[in-house]
Amino acid sequence: MTSAVSAAEEHASVRLAGATRSELARALAELGVAEGERSMRVSQLWHWIYHRGAREFSAMRNIAKPLLAKLAERHELARPEVVTEQVSADGTRKWLLRMPPAHAHDKGAEIECVYIPESDRGTLCVSSQVGCTLNCTFCHTGTMPLVRNLTTAEIVGQVLIARDRLGDFPGGTPPPDGLVPSGEGMRAVSNIVFMGMGEPLYNFGAVRDAIAILTDGEGLSLSKRRITVSTSGVVPEMERLGAECGTMLAVSLHATNNALRDKLVPLNRKYPIERVLQACRGYPGASNARRITFEYVMLKGVNDTPAEAKALVRLLKGVPAKINLIPFNPWPGSPYECSDWETIERFSEIVFNAGYASPVRTPRGRDILAACGQLKSETEKLRARARIMLEESLVVGQD
Repeated sequence: MTSAVSAAEEHASVRLAGATRSELARALAELGVAEGERSMRVSQLWHWIYHRGAREFSAMRNIAKPLLAKLAERHELARPEVVTEQVSADGTRKWLLRMPPAHAHDKGAEIECVYIPESDRGTLCVSSQVGCTLNCTFCHTGTMPLVRNLTTAEIVGQVLIARDRLGDFPGGTPPPDGLVPSGEGMRAVSNIVFMGMGEPLYNFGAVRDAIAILTDGEGLSLSKRRITVSTSGVVPEMERLGAECGTMLAVSLHATNNALRDKLVPLNRKYPIERVLQACRGYPGASNARRITFEYVMLKGVNDTPAEAKALVRLLKGVPAKINLIPFNPWPGSPYECSDWETIERFSEIVFNAGYASPVRTPRGRDILAACGQLKSETEKLRARARIMLEESLVVGQD
């Protein structure tokens, strides 16, 4: 019996949507495709999976039917499961996705990704981990424990889902209830930001391989300059990101001194501000044309004074930078409030007058908890609510 189970597991279907070129080549080799033919077949599969968005092998019209039959027998093109889809009043869309089980006892991890449409671009915010280890005190995701890293295929799968749902593959139809960029030749998903659940640089290998798939010119063909990876400051991996991936860099800064950042971003105790900025100054490719984005969440009475704005200007001297000011997005149980609008404008003006672009990020998707810092899987939310209800019932019982 044991050997039969092992054999079944050994020959279980392998999902090729999200596979790298080397993984596709390995799958073909296992099916007996000759080495001399393999490169051509990989290119064909790549075109159908990533350029055409094929969801069935039978759609691949230029591949011989006997090979398609073998592929269908051993492999599949499944995406993550869309558990829920929410559409904000401003057109922002949030998907709760369940990943296929990795093994017999895995129920399938759940993550969230968010699509933000604007007139000149469509930005997809993807997750790199299930949960997070960083425990940033202003971030809803930070209240989740880390479950595991996402695989390369699971990261790429978020992009495939978005392109499916937004009609972004050839022949696709945009959803009637949503907004997408409408310029000539404009893609619905034109930009990717690794700003969803998790710390991307703590899952460097999978993120790097996902970026290679996303930017491959024969498939999804996204520009590296339209992909931004956000980190809370994992210093040892920052140079690798620039050297191996060539993407834009964003740093979650949020404070101008170590004492405050230690509280807001506990990772600062390991990699303090000075080391983070040193890594930024050495980031491969950083220039005035490819500025590093510093994210700064505006917390009322915490980090939003004119003195803090001036300190931020001094801190970033010599760094090719722009500063994204992020109005704090509230979530249930948060200990913080958003700074008043007048305070944010005054802060922005000081930074701008010092020569730094300082856009204030317009809150998007707040009504569906899809805004920056609000992501947390629905399963975890339900567990949290149940825990709160239990605690309240115990308190009532003691009265």
